[in-house]
Amino acid sequence: MNLKVTDVNQKLEYDFIQKLIKRRKELKISQQELADRAGVPQSTVARCEAMLVSPSLSNIIKFCKILNIELDYSIFENSTKHISLVVDMYGCPNRCMHCWLGNLPNHILSDTDARFLVDLFNMYFDDVTYYSWLREPDFTKDYRDRWLADNLLSKTKPQRFELASFYHIVRDKEYVKFLKEVGTKKVQLTFFGLKELTDKYVGRVGAFEELISATKILKESNIEPRWQIFINQENKDEIIKVINLGKEMNVKEIFVHEGSCDGNNKNLYNIRINKDEIPNEVIPYYLDYNERLTEKECTEILKKDETHFVPSFENDDIVINITSDFNAYFNYTNPSPKWLIGNILKDPFEGIVKKILNNDVEAINIAKKITLKELALKYGDINSNKVFSLDDYKMYLLNEHLSKLK
Repeated sequence: MNLKVTDVNQKLEYDFIQKLIKRRKELKISQQELADRAGVPQSTVARCEAMLVSPSLSNIIKFCKILNIELDYSIFENSTKHISLVVDMYGCPNRCMHCWLGNLPNHILSDTDARFLVDLFNMYFDDVTYYSWLREPDFTKDYRDRWLADNLLSKTKPQRFELASFYHIVRDKEYVKFLKEVGTKKVQLTFFGLKELTDKYVGRVGAFEELISATKILKESNIEPRWQIFINQENKDEIIKVINLGKEMNVKEIFVHEGSCDGNNKNLYNIRINKDEIPNEVIPYYLDYNERLTEKECTEILKKDETHFVPSFENDDIVINITSDFNAYFNYTNPSPKWLIGNILKDPFEGIVKKILNNDVEAINIAKKITLKELALKYGDINSNKVFSLDDYKMYLLNEHLSKLK
């Protein structure tokens, strides 16, 4: 995908000129009248609007004053906040039925796109970390160069976490060497049952065998595999078999959970596991089992809660997910329309920055107007034993509400 606008200053200038033209036309002021009132030749206005020349700061101030455009100088002062840009540069080999991000397209972005994004955000944030993956990491043949590029683009260096591409682990002998070189100690692998169910939920034939092969390759390379197992009503009888398989393969960390009811996983609500259906043998491996509640219990708690559920970042650590079509979202939940911050190519970037700094998107503003009690009374199911964490249930209720609004 090639950008039409690759220069940051050009992007900012374009946004301002579009605002100027729109406001001038709203006020029914001609180019000649604006020029006369600003004390400049008409050709200056025309050339600026055609972006043949850049307006001087003095002319910008004059135009803004005449057209009553608010010029916010503070937005041009770098924020001291750290921001992570998590960009879907290469897509993902899988189409997992549980994916909280939904089914994003697999477009490919370029090095130029990456530099454009970082330069743009560097205009407003003095500490940017860049990640070239939003789903499966390293899903590109030049993963070594990409990781180096991510580091060079970032002031605070990106982390490896416990994630890697099992697609590459079984196809590229050099990939595990790379993982060791960058200090990877553990890699998380995700199962949904045995062969048939895991292949079905990953959305790719052979995925289960690849996960088993990846486990062996990682063990041989002294990288510890960590098995994550999603449970629902369809696969609950197989989960103990998967656990036993992991133990046979000497996997030291195995954990089971239901996953957030978000993105694609929300589509599986009808087969979400009931708490009383979790096999006893699975409970010792269940993530935070004692903190898990039934939907009925969540509803009863929240029916008494007059506060608002308003997601926000802790410690000013902002994380922005950017899709391959340059839509920007907070990473609170799935990338749906009411959570959209803006499109980086099409929308004024100054406005996008303001929304990020003020935690200001349509979904957040709606959340401020409805209490958890109202959400629970509208959308909670007092007869359901489906299992949730309380925080996941709050987000589920809010997204239910958002989905009902036009």
